[in-house]
Amino acid sequence: MNVAAQLARAGTKRFATANHGLRSLSSYSTGAFGGTTKVDAKAGQSEVVLVGCGAPNRGMGWYHGIQMLEGRCPSASLDYIVEPWFLGGGAEGPGGPEFAEFQKEATEKYGTTFATSLGDLPAPEQPRMALISGRTADNPHLLTESINAGCKVILLEKPGAPTVAELEQMQAEAEAAGVPVLMGYNKNVCKYVAKTREYAATVPDSHVTFVSNNAYENTAESLGECFERNAEGMLKNMAIHELALLVSFYNVSVDNIESVTADKEFSSMQTLAGPSGKEWTDFDKIKFTIKTKCGNVVSVSADRCGGTDSYASVDDKDGKEVFRYYMPDDEDRAAVEALTEKYPTAMPYFFTQDLDYVAVKERVAKFCADGTPAEGIATLQIAVDTLKVAEYLTPTLQEQLK
Repeated sequence: MNVAAQLARAGTKRFATANHGLRSLSSYSTGAFGGTTKVDAKAGQSEVVLVGCGAPNRGMGWYHGIQMLEGRCPSASLDYIVEPWFLGGGAEGPGGPEFAEFQKEATEKYGTTFATSLGDLPAPEQPRMALISGRTADNPHLLTESINAGCKVILLEKPGAPTVAELEQMQAEAEAAGVPVLMGYNKNVCKYVAKTREYAATVPDSHVTFVSNNAYENTAESLGECFERNAEGMLKNMAIHELALLVSFYNVSVDNIESVTADKEFSSMQTLAGPSGKEWTDFDKIKFTIKTKCGNVVSVSADRCGGTDSYASVDDKDGKEVFRYYMPDDEDRAAVEALTEKYPTAMPYFFTQDLDYVAVKERVAKFCADGTPAEGIATLQIAVDTLKVAEYLTPTLQEQLK
């Protein structure tokens, strides 16, 4: 059943809405938050529940919340934030005081309601959308609770679940309830991906490489914290976006992979202790090339300590690079610098992908509010196929790097 049919089956109310455009990066005000409007979903908006906010300046959920509170997603009204950790056992720990400050300002300035459980929410007054951005391990039960709380559409952050089996169970549950689930694979709508694919189509026998970088410090302490916080591993976390691109646009699937070859000179795998003292083994950087049985060849490179820019490149049939497009490009770089100045301690990758996060949320919120198709947004089936690829690649590449 496609998502439009699921939405109709779920009985979501439809409302007429104005044709809003997304604001540019540089068009919102300064200060902790931009704007002063109280949140309260109106006709034409989704009543959004952010499930899993995380710590200010570090949690992806927090940044999603900031964008909605600032009014940058016109079809989304952030009416509820469900955050059991910082409203419970984590209130006095690291990040707790900062979260309390964020809660106070969001409540006073925007009227946002905070809760520790989806079960605490009242019945929806407008079409309700859940944005699940908590720990991956919690996603299966959070999806169940979101459905039970009357959510008509769910936007699920990558990778969706720790394992393929759990994600397939979530898919079956959502389909049985008639609730569409769309994925936060924002790179599927990125400008640099579209530009690269367009150029590659003009080059005979072209070879595309997608390069993803983060800006962690290249130290055992920094990477150990990263490995523990992202315990599902790099290919199910940082590089999962690139795998989703391969599944979406290059016909990559476990059944269709002919070969995968690691670049051993570039790649690195380490075993490091996290803050808890437990050791974690993961890639701190990995590069590999996949060849499919139908003849597609595509490469991925991911580096936890590679900097703030990501890009894609095109090589011709002789292996010469003939095209490269960065994220951010020159048009967006000034706005990224403004965001960095506004939130100097936040994760840098929030800003390089800022407009793409807005685009995904706005399309899904508008779909929930009035049924407008969420063009370009990855489906749960793409997420299942992507996670299968990640589970196949991880031991295969680990073995090649031993």
